[in-house]
Amino acid sequence: MTKNSVKNFIVPFAVCLLLAVALYPDSTLNPETYSTEGLELNYNISADLAMVDNNHSLNHNFFSPQLGKSFEGFKEAIAFKESQGDYFTVNTLGYLGKYQFGKETLKLLGVYTPNQFLYNPELQEKAFIANIERNKWVLRKDIKRFEGKHIAGIKVTESGILAAAHLAGPGSVKKFLRSYGGNNISDDYGSTVRGYMKKFSGYDTSMIAPDKKARVTM
Repeated sequence: MTKNSVKNFIVPFAVCLLLAVALYPDSTLNPETYSTEGLELNYNISADLAMVDNNHSLNHNFFSPQLGKSFEGFKEAIAFKESQGDYFTVNTLGYLGKYQFGKETLKLLGVYTPNQFLYNPELQEKAFIANIERNKWVLRKDIKRFEGKHIAGIKVTESGILAAAHLAGPGSVKKFLRSYGGNNISDDYGSTVRGYMKKFSGYDTSMIAPDKKARVTM
């Protein structure tokens, strides 16, 4: 009997033996009467018997979508920073949802029912887009003037500007840029305009069109 034949025989034999013992514990079957003496047992189970794909390690590499520097990546990165992506959260200052909107900002976007907003993920996503569009219109001249420059030790990018505007409003971003970093406003939790500009730099926000009258529509 060849070595491969032994491999193909011994594993099924052992499985059948164990099943027989389990199913018929009171039968005359006596495992002690069986012997593997003389068989070559010093081997490793082949990949086909172990059902292991040689192209993959046993430490599975789980699939994880990589959003990178896309607009979706930008949007989800802000959401994680603001609320860890929780649509239904309200912070200690009353800011709402996945992107932590204040009630006054929502009014500018045409949303007057905060409770409805909080429990409507679709509305929250539309509000985020509308707010980015509005801020891009307000900051369009500053984006053109400062994008690519280095201010307060960071490279200014459009996505960084829009992220900072989401945090502190477009007026605060104008003050930061036009003072060349001297006026660096922070929120009540310590996040700053500069910090957001740095953290969210380099994302692709080119598909967002500036819109002075951006509103949420359902």
